[in-house]
Amino acid sequence: MLQVEINNLFEALIEPEAETLQLLQCLERSGRFPVGDGELSIAFVDDATIARIHSDFMGDPSPTDVITFPADPSMETAGEIIVSVDHARSRSNELDEPFSLELSLYLVHGWLHLAGYDDREPGQQRKMRAAEQNALKIIENEGCSPKFCLKPQANR
Repeated sequence: MLQVEINNLFEALIEPEAETLQLLQCLERSGRFPVGDGELSIAFVDDATIARIHSDFMGDPSPTDVITFPADPSMETAGEIIVSVDHARSRSNELDEPFSLELSLYLVHGWLHLAGYDDREPGQQRKMRAAEQNALKIIENEGCSPKFCLKPQANR
């Protein structure tokens, strides 16, 4: 059984817990992208925090959108997904896309890593992008599209 722990460490993100659970439960119910049992930890962070994690664990000090740590069955974990809300906000502005969709994409991307998808090679990247689109379509068709919100002053 999957148990989810959500840590919102990004002050301007308004109560993402229910929206995150809705998205993850929708993906789980679909059965299309199964992940293992255990505790799944989700953390919403800023660019500085994700850059530090990126540097510590991957040797790259730049901020990134999402980092996924794999499951560890011996510790009964299903994995960990760390999402940069800063990155989602700036990228959604850059693409003129809804912030909520961009943040949802990062959660989907992390989930897909836990489901066995990779994106290190071009062929793997194509499969990952197709799976992302399929997952987002499932979420939309099931009426599970999250409505993540930022405090008004944080939209800049």
